[in-house]
Amino acid sequence: MFTWVIDVLLVFAVAVAVAGALARYRGNLNKPLGIASTIGFAAALYAWYDLYLQLQASGGILVLKAVPMVDASCLRIDMLSIFFAFLFLLVGFLASFFSIKYLEHDTGHAQYYALLLSMVAGMVGVAFAGDFFTLFLFWELMALTSYVLVAFRKHLWEPVEAGFKYMLMSAAGSAFILMAIALLYGITGSTNLAVIASAANSASLTASLKTWLYLAIVIMIAGFGIKASIAPLHTWLPDAHPAAPTPISAMLSGVVIKTGVYAIIRMLGLVLFPAALDWVSIAMILAFFAAITMTVGNVMALLQEDIKRLLAFSSIAHIGYIMVGVSIGLLGGMIGIYGYTAGLLHVMNHALMKGLAFLAAGAFIHAAGTRKLSELVGIGHRMRPMAVIFTIAVLALAGIPPLNGFVSELMLVLATINAGLYLLLAVMLANILIGFGYYLRLLYIVVWQAPREELMEVKGTPWLMLIPTGILAALCILIGVYPEPFLAFASQAAQAIQNLPAYTAQL
Repeated sequence: MFTWVIDVLLVFAVAVAVAGALARYRGNLNKPLGIASTIGFAAALYAWYDLYLQLQASGGILVLKAVPMVDASCLRIDMLSIFFAFLFLLVGFLASFFSIKYLEHDTGHAQYYALLLSMVAGMVGVAFAGDFFTLFLFWELMALTSYVLVAFRKHLWEPVEAGFKYMLMSAAGSAFILMAIALLYGITGSTNLAVIASAANSASLTASLKTWLYLAIVIMIAGFGIKASIAPLHTWLPDAHPAAPTPISAMLSGVVIKTGVYAIIRMLGLVLFPAALDWVSIAMILAFFAAITMTVGNVMALLQEDIKRLLAFSSIAHIGYIMVGVSIGLLGGMIGIYGYTAGLLHVMNHALMKGLAFLAAGAFIHAAGTRKLSELVGIGHRMRPMAVIFTIAVLALAGIPPLNGFVSELMLVLATINAGLYLLLAVMLANILIGFGYYLRLLYIVVWQAPREELMEVKGTPWLMLIPTGILAALCILIGVYPEPFLAFASQAAQAIQNLPAYTAQL
């Protein structure tokens, strides 16, 4: 009903939940449930590839019916949708694989995997949505499942508190989104994104309607900005990410916050741009918040003693880098396409390297039973393969060549130069240096120092953890040394953002 990509995820979510219910009476199925979930993600990735081929054959846009009972409900799939859906599925697949071993001491595996599959289905649905009804339906599916996953270890107070805080802030974001939808419906008379794009870019847009459109943009950025963790709307993230199980932390930092970025790009860059608005001012306001976001994230990361909390603040900083690319994209023309390409490539790279960093940190936490850096001193000596993988992740996040983070950060620097935003360039370079400082400290504590006596009993890393992290580490190296195909993928998605005539042609 929602394309095979989403349908497969939902079918496996139901199947895993049913199997878990039956397992109460027929024995322990924890590991088989994890394997089934991972197979579900693999099947969804195969369906994604088939959909990608269909999109290429169709000329760049696929329009499909979504909810049969709702006339306006549809899916409108382009390269931007395909780009984000791939990242959601890939990180979901590897997080599910990693969870098979990581969750061996937890209970409630059926609920966990069913929620994980459903959350990714919601994220893919957001990327594919062609109208506000469908988008909001999948947005809430993603949000509700992610609340529960953050509070998965409900017998502990920290996850419950973090999940509740996340729920409250995300619910406020959803309220803002609904308000923006209502305003856009009032202005254009439709919830279909293509119809809204045509109406917003028509010559009949009056001064009064432009004022309401500006208000809708402000409210929409606030709503989606909460999920994206743009400062000062980021305060839920440093609590939620450390409290969640580590594979969910990898999902939250790697891809869940990117749904907010996707929605901002979709609404501003494709649906509303190039309406007769002051886009330079809108771009400069976004650039200002990008600078604030990266600075808050990096400075706060310097002060952390919890490894997951440090990585969570690092994610806020990288959202700031990504928003630099988005703000430049709103300037339009070739400068805009270059900005979008740089931002999207960093979306991909951050999903991979931050997912890897959280999973590798999770392996250390699983072995040592603590998140405190002071108690993880030298654990890399006891888990050498994972220490190498963790080093790759941290150096990639620091932007060290020849790893993937260097490529996209260099592109973002060049994009700011092309746009003539030299003050923003100075802020970004200063933040990259700050980031290098705490990444170096992290490696010094975890990998370079001699291990504490309490860690002497730690022995090796399970292969079920090494395989998914090894795949991510290989991708970080591959994109760093051979970025052309990945850059082309990001460029195709960036060009789809400015492909307004093709987007509105199939109303």
